[in-house]
Amino acid sequence: MSTAAGIIVLIGRILFSINFGPVAGVGFHIRMTKMAEGYAKSMNFPIPAIAGWPTGVWLTVASLSISLGIWPDVGALMVAAFVIPAAWWFHRFWEVGDPMQKQTTQILFFRNLTFLGAAIGLFGLFVAVGDGLRFAITGPLFSF
Repeated sequence: MSTAAGIIVLIGRILFSINFGPVAGVGFHIRMTKMAEGYAKSMNFPIPAIAGWPTGVWLTVASLSISLGIWPDVGALMVAAFVIPAAWWFHRFWEVGDPMQKQTTQILFFRNLTFLGAAIGLFGLFVAVGDGLRFAITGPLFSF
C-alpha cells in the first residue's frame, strides 16, 4: 500500500471510528449509563445492564482498535457485533405507529445497516491488506 493510499485509509478509519468511540461509546453509553440502561429496559432488551458502560467500553475499544490499527479487523467485527442487535432491538421502525417517530426510527435502522456494511467492508480490507496496512500499530489478527 502506498503512503498516499495509507493516509486515505487512515483518514477513513478515524472518521468511521469517531461515531463509535467519542460519540456513542463515551458520549452516551459511558457518560449517560443510567439513561442507556433505562432506554434498553423500555425496549425490552434482554440484558439492559450491558447497555450502559459495558457497551461504552466495547465501542471505545472497537474505535481505538480501528483508528490506531491495533488488530483493526477485530475492531471492525466488534462494531458489526454492536450494530446488529442495536438495529434489531432499538430501531424497530415497523412497530412504530406515529409517522414522524417511525421515519426517525427507520433512518436510524438503515444507518445501522450502513455501519454494518462499512464494518464488514473494513474487516475485508484489513484482512486482505494484512501487514501491508499503513499507519497501524499491528496488523490484522485474521489472515485468509
